[in-house]
Amino acid sequence: MKWPILASICCMLALPALAFAQTPAQTPAQTSTVERQVRGKPDTNINAGIFATIRNNCTAGPLPAVRLITPPAHGHVTVKQGRLRATNVKQCLGLELPAFIAIYRSAQDFIGEDIFMLEVTSAAGKTEFQRITVTVMKTTPGQGI
Repeated sequence: MKWPILASICCMLALPALAFAQTPAQTPAQTSTVERQVRGKPDTNINAGIFATIRNNCTAGPLPAVRLITPPAHGHVTVKQGRLRATNVKQCLGLELPAFIAIYRSAQDFIGEDIFMLEVTSAAGKTEFQRITVTVMKTTPGQGI
């Protein structure tokens, strides 16, 4: 395939979501919606998504635009710029590239589910909507998430 595709790869440990934007020209009608779930503790930063562009030659492309479409009812979302290190992604055995990281933080005393929606648009104009459900739960000593 000549161009990389837009994909969300959910990793169970450090990276709850990793989305790669594609670089070919797309029509505005070519959009998709992805539903994902993440979990965490109240009033802590929860990684809700990592967004980067990877080319077929395993180099970084332009970062996608990330926009909050529907805000969460019981917390807030921020996006920070960082670096992504990954191994064994598509044909790339190891890479490091710039990325945007979406971080959710609940209200201090909130326990339950919160939902928000992001719009991720590649430099070529392909749009993906991400509906993210965050489960915020209290943990007892010795209990892991």
